[in-house]
Amino acid sequence: MFFNTKGRGVTQRLFTTIFNHHQIKLLLFSIVTAFIIIGCGINTSENISPNPDNLTSQTRVVKHAMGETKVPLNPKRVVVIGGLDNALALGIKPIAATTLLYDQYPDYLNSKTQGVKKIGVNNTANLEKILYQKPDLILGLNWDADIYQQLSQIAPTVLADGDKSWKEWLTKFAEASGKTETAKKLLKDYDQRINTLRQQLGNRLTQTQVSLVNFWNNYTRIYMNDSFAGSIIKEIGLPRPTYQDKDKIHENVSLELIPQLEGDVIFLIIGGHNPSRLKQFTNHPLWSKLEAVREDKVHEVSGDTWISSWGIVGANSVLDDLFKYLIDK
Repeated sequence: MFFNTKGRGVTQRLFTTIFNHHQIKLLLFSIVTAFIIIGCGINTSENISPNPDNLTSQTRVVKHAMGETKVPLNPKRVVVIGGLDNALALGIKPIAATTLLYDQYPDYLNSKTQGVKKIGVNNTANLEKILYQKPDLILGLNWDADIYQQLSQIAPTVLADGDKSWKEWLTKFAEASGKTETAKKLLKDYDQRINTLRQQLGNRLTQTQVSLVNFWNNYTRIYMNDSFAGSIIKEIGLPRPTYQDKDKIHENVSLELIPQLEGDVIFLIIGGHNPSRLKQFTNHPLWSKLEAVREDKVHEVSGDTWISSWGIVGANSVLDDLFKYLIDK
């Protein structure tokens, strides 16, 4: 993951005295916001002020990767700076969010992101743009720990632990937004789909080695157990080829290592790839010797979902592909 601290010269001095009087809280929050405006270089002629809803007495305390935060019971203006897939699945329509790459939301979320303002790319959230949105809750991952204090001065901020699974991110977002029951239902339905897939595979469940190969720009990668799709394959119980059965995310491979792509079925993870590089591999004599190639068991799937989604919408899309190519076909 990449961090960018450029332009984040915002004061991090915190007030240490706790006041209970509501008007004093508002005054203190306004002063802190003024510091943020100065630090971010915001044009104060826009007359930006903190959202009073941030300071409502109707709150709950949420424990998260950065500590504890009081969040509003019914947040209305949510900003998401990581984990957008899970937020949308919970029914949260953020007012703004960071994007994955190229300042675009992934194609598979297009129908859910209409009207959601862009506030930078993941791990390079634009503090100035966030402040303009006047959020009452900010959700993200602790990959943005370096700007947590600034974010917290804008609105209550909950950062899930980026080292844990996407399921735990979903659960933490649900806790922060008051949607715990929704998360339980989403995960229950997901588990039921996995059980159905296992049952329909029957004996093939333990006999179908799944190879995950990604072509992206100028490299070719094998994705392993700790990748997003790899973790789903492992959860289902489908075996991996020996060389790919490792607890890491990926390894790059060159033409002479094409035999390491072998599996009973190969999923070609495509997205942002270099067509000439893909052609270079598929035209190589070693490619034609792969059993999955000879038996027409090579299937193209989306990199947006199989690699980058890290959320339950993407996970269900991976399951859709597995049903399509392992069961329906």
